Amino acid sequence: QVQLVESGGGVVQPGGSLRLSCVASGFTFSAYAMSWHRQTPGKERELVAQIASTGGITTYADSVKGRFTISRDNAKKTVYLQMNSLRPEDTAVYICNVRRHYGSDSNYWGQGTQVTVSS
Repeated sequence: QVQLVESGGGVVQPGGSLRLSCVASGFTFSAYAMSWHRQTPGKERELVAQIASTGGITTYADSVKGRFTISRDNAKKTVYLQMNSLRPEDTAVYICNVRRHYGSDSNYWGQGTQVTVSS
């Protein structure tokens, strides 16, 4: 069965950094693009970053470009999100997704990890 388990969230001060991990199992990880999304109550879900199956192509939301980096290690079946220069507006639950194809959600989501940026 497909399983996605996020970790690495926490509370950090503005300007700080966090690295999120999403460990995948139950499918051929190296064959699929992956993505990170974030959700805040009362606001629409946002696609934060996306990475192709081989890691050769990445896409970022304008709001995080230059601050966040998505990467993957196919041998470890893990996708990462390095978040630097964090701002209070980055506060959200961060969730990973297996792409149906590049640019499209699948029905496979993790449970999410909370990131809080606060003084």
